[in-house]
Amino acid sequence: MPRPMIAKKLLEILACPKTHQPLRMAEAEELEELNEAIAASKARTVAGEAVPDPIEAGLVREDGKLLYPIRDGIPVLLVDEGIRL
Repeated sequence: MPRPMIAKKLLEILACPKTHQPLRMAEAEELEELNEAIAASKARTVAGEAVPDPIEAGLVREDGKLLYPIRDGIPVLLVDEGIRL
């Protein structure tokens, strides 16, 4: 399945809702590592919940510490649903 893409203009204005850092599309290697952590039940959201399903795409905060998932082509920019990297 192809990775959902965010329009460049939209990506330029999106930011972390907590820190206001810029966001970028997650690289394939980052998604692979994250999905391995999800499969091992080691990935957690900011709220402390286990991430139940693999992530197909996401937006990574500039500091590389948090990923916001993209579900059905829509970025989920809720702090509690951010996934710690």
